[in-house]
Amino acid sequence: MKKRMIPELILSLKGYNSNLLLKDIIAGIIVGIIALPLSIALAIASGAQPAAGLVTAIFAGASAALFGGSKTQISGPTGAFVVIVAGIIGTHGTAGLLLATLMAGFFIIIMGVARLGKYVRYIPLPVIVGFTIGIAVTIFITQLNDFLGLGLGGVPSQTLPRLFYIFKHISSLSFLTLGMGCLAIAIIVIVPKVQKLMPGPLIAIILCTIVNLLLPVKSVTLGDIFGTIDINIKLNIFSFELASIPSLIVPALTIAFLAAVESLLSAVVADGMTHTKHNSNMELVGQGCANIFSAMFGGLPATGAIARTSANIKNGGRTPISALVHSIVILLLSLFLMPYAKFIPMSVFAAILIVVCYNMVDIKEVKKICKTTPVDIGLMVTTFALTVIFDLVVAILVCTSLSLLYQAYIKLIKKHKGSKEDSADCIKLKGVVSYMNYERLLDTNSQSLTLDIQEVIDIDATFTDFLIKKTKRNHIKIINPNKKLFERLIVHPEFAYLKKENSFLL
Repeated sequence: MKKRMIPELILSLKGYNSNLLLKDIIAGIIVGIIALPLSIALAIASGAQPAAGLVTAIFAGASAALFGGSKTQISGPTGAFVVIVAGIIGTHGTAGLLLATLMAGFFIIIMGVARLGKYVRYIPLPVIVGFTIGIAVTIFITQLNDFLGLGLGGVPSQTLPRLFYIFKHISSLSFLTLGMGCLAIAIIVIVPKVQKLMPGPLIAIILCTIVNLLLPVKSVTLGDIFGTIDINIKLNIFSFELASIPSLIVPALTIAFLAAVESLLSAVVADGMTHTKHNSNMELVGQGCANIFSAMFGGLPATGAIARTSANIKNGGRTPISALVHSIVILLLSLFLMPYAKFIPMSVFAAILIVVCYNMVDIKEVKKICKTTPVDIGLMVTTFALTVIFDLVVAILVCTSLSLLYQAYIKLIKKHKGSKEDSADCIKLKGVVSYMNYERLLDTNSQSLTLDIQEVIDIDATFTDFLIKKTKRNHIKIINPNKKLFERLIVHPEFAYLKKENSFLL
């Protein structure tokens, strides 16, 4: 049944009460404080003005909350856009970026209205993990100049040439700046283990700024590079150069594609944490509006942010009200605290993003994929390599296409089409079960499933990950695995019960 195109904010107001409001306010305040330094850091890394990141968090975050289809999604600037935004600014300037972002917003809305949200599932897990790691490595390399205090100009925009250029000039390293960055990383890592009230990045900014002010020799600060940071909120619709539209179609489609994919992936993660179901098409409409309003006020491309969405959920956010509060908090902090931002050392922002890069690399997901098929491992490694060497869009398009070709080979040439037989006590699966067909074969929202996989020839990493997550919640039980699948699954602790039931295979 198709879901109605109604924003989740409106649906959430039914049964809304003061208890939920209090939780949403607390979560919104915490996420707003977390997002403030991160938004500035992402803008700087993208080659934009620091205020552009704040404008994005304010207007994109509020717009996605008003018009989106997810209860707990937090939207704003993200690491996935850093390299793409830097490339567009380098080629078309800031005005070109704003127009491309505006165009992307309309493209995303069209995707939502055309109900294309469901097709995000046709990106397999190894591709998602591969490009996530690739983005993390790329952002890390972009931060080395500020983190090491090299002070280099004319740094190449491409990742590998940039890395070689930095190594070539490593003798320019500033130990003062490096020490400040390491101090910031230590604070960001240690603070959450000591207390949960204040986010580590904010405390790192405060303490490192104080230390830098007290030192006789100062580390390079935000003010040294950008001057006084003022957030000037005004409409930019009259500054768009419409004659540039033809040359910006490809950048706009790139932004739209990436924003749609990352937002829906983030919404799926949120669903798993809250046991809810987002409206993917309405979420696309919301993200389209987010990018339009961000561009109109001078912001960057925006998308759903997995880390901030997770923080929102963990701190009690349950409706889009928390996302609205998050945007209001950033607006208030920006208006009153930005005059003091010029004293913050640049290496602290680099440290914040380095920690973000570390958190983006999910070692558990990598290990899970490494325990699956050579095809899945190859997809992950290839996606990572293409992301670092070329860019994210090339990596996703090439590797998703390769995966689809492999699925066609399995179905049409090998004749291993996935199918099922329903019985009173279990579902009997047959053939190859993969990211292409498991949602068609199973009710993925069911609270209890017993799967007979004796006649299953193979499973991929995406379906394996689905089984693991469902097994953790005791929503799925597997019976009758053949020897090949038994050996594949038994390496995961969640399937330890198979040892007793299938001891004859050991």
